Amino acid sequence: MAYSKIKTSVADGIGVITLADPGTLNAAGLDLMDELQQAFDGMKADASVRCVVLTGEGRGFCSGANLSGRGGAAPANPDPEGPDAGAALESVYNPFVKSLREYPLPIVTAVNGVAAGVGCSLALMGDIIVCAESAYFLQAFRRIGLVPDGGSTYLLPRLIGKARAMEMALMGEKVPAKTAVEWGLANRVVPDDQLMATAMEFAQNLATGPKALGAIRKLMWESLDAEWADQLHAERVAQKHAGRTEDNREGILAFLQKRPALFKGR
Repeated sequence: MAYSKIKTSVADGIGVITLADPGTLNAAGLDLMDELQQAFDGMKADASVRCVVLTGEGRGFCSGANLSGRGGAAPANPDPEGPDAGAALESVYNPFVKSLREYPLPIVTAVNGVAAGVGCSLALMGDIIVCAESAYFLQAFRRIGLVPDGGSTYLLPRLIGKARAMEMALMGEKVPAKTAVEWGLANRVVPDDQLMATAMEFAQNLATGPKALGAIRKLMWESLDAEWADQLHAERVAQKHAGRTEDNREGILAFLQKRPALFKGR
């Protein structure tokens, strides 16, 4: 499929989605978000894809929302109290981040330059988050009199704790890549010229892993909300399904034969 705001490729079990509007630092307009949803849906439907990498082209990962894209016009029947700044969240952004949380494949985000606003949220939806040294995370909403969105108020306190999340949101200051890793916001920070190589190394490991990796990410995401007993039950159910996969049989056989397992994602 031809896209105007993103680029995609698939090779060796890895799907790569690149935000490709560098003139705006890959601002996430409604048109870009539509294409992003289509790309993730397409890779989910492609049986050859076993891991997805999300990154940005040029000097930034994503500079935040940009409602000047398609769909940013005023509604036909505007609210008499004024514009509804949350309307696009309900119709576009929130459904997208929900779909990523429920995605059946591991996701690696390779963060270059700015990850601001909803761009910060997109970066944090990765299961593995790799940052270039130039990368930084920014909750800049206070500068324009709005509140963090895209799931940031959910993710940040759980990832880095209430105090640091409050500081990010209330002060609106940049969190550099090194600090992000120290805080537990990201997994790795590497020189800029090693960003994609490192992200692809993670992706290759995931793309050659067992089908159970999808269940692992599901369990981890669901654990953010689950009660102890419910999570124990979820593990039990997931283990039943994992134990019936070809990959489980291959893993046990490889262990007994003292050789590396050759998983097929089935």
